[in-house]
Amino acid sequence: MISSMICTPKRFAPHVTLLGFLVLPLGSAVFAHHGWSSYDQSHLLTHTGVVKTSSYEQPHGFVVLESQGRSLKVILAPPFRMESRGLSKEAIAPGREVTIQGYALRSSADELRAERITAGGKTVELR
Repeated sequence: MISSMICTPKRFAPHVTLLGFLVLPLGSAVFAHHGWSSYDQSHLLTHTGVVKTSSYEQPHGFVVLESQGRSLKVILAPPFRMESRGLSKEAIAPGREVTIQGYALRSSADELRAERITAGGKTVELR
């Protein structure tokens, strides 16, 4: 009776495989998203420039901003938050001029986390 309750490798393998398929996608999402603490919140930066590329997708939108002769990747808010606060996809389309206030990534000054963005004369709080 007891021996029938012990998990043998053959009985255990399908459960481990299923668990792996369920957890694997979560692991890659966790590693792809770094926490906000990796940004230097002691120095608020302001950059004005032209949007080179933009994304209005989950988990966060972003723009690549050409500012002061360099390209900056700027992490924005999730699309639902930007939309609800009045920042449309068209407002951050390539070619648009925007001003962004945010914090630089501690490990790279070429990436910012945006706190607010001014596009088309309208300022939107993103956090």
